[in-house]
Amino acid sequence: MSKQLDYHTIRAIFERFQEAQPHPEGELHHTNAYTLVVAVALSAQATDAGVNRATHDLFRIADTPQKMLDLGLEGVTDHIKSIGLYRQKAKNVIKLSQILVDEYDGEVPNSRAALQSLPGVGRKTANVVLNMWWNMPAQAVDTHIFRVGNRTGICPGKDVVAVERALEDHIPADFQHHAHHWLILHGRYHCKARKPMCPTCLIRDLCPYEDKTP
Repeated sequence: MSKQLDYHTIRAIFERFQEAQPHPEGELHHTNAYTLVVAVALSAQATDAGVNRATHDLFRIADTPQKMLDLGLEGVTDHIKSIGLYRQKAKNVIKLSQILVDEYDGEVPNSRAALQSLPGVGRKTANVVLNMWWNMPAQAVDTHIFRVGNRTGICPGKDVVAVERALEDHIPADFQHHAHHWLILHGRYHCKARKPMCPTCLIRDLCPYEDKTP
């Protein structure tokens, strides 16, 4: 775990991220708040690309909670069977769809607590939805952000909650909205787990990571 970076270094890092990619976007395909919730819930222990392949046809026929319920458990299961833990995830999709119909008139609630009350929706999923759909500066900490945050000192922490708090506390407000996307993409394509691509990293000179690859 690297030491927490100072304000000026963090600002310099995010200025570079912003210049390189002014409007970063999540890579999960969705058409509305509901399909975003489902897609993010399905992405646990799965790749975004794999989820997109599985939901391509699913969301064409079931893009609302009621349509998903009409499709039924077997139908949902059949569509997502290429994703890890698909049986439990299919059950969660049906359960959360039923709750949305029964308790929220088929609409997705936009508070973290309400979102986390849905089956299969944890804090990370809730934060992704709040950020991507309602533009709330919520920080969704996944394995990429956890790794990048601790390697670089941008947001070090012993667990995801500590890293989330470090993001909220130390990243300047004008970068908060896109912060988690920049960090996810940086971790996914550059600061990789086994062999980070340090020679081509745009923040190499600002990163204190001692084991940089040559």
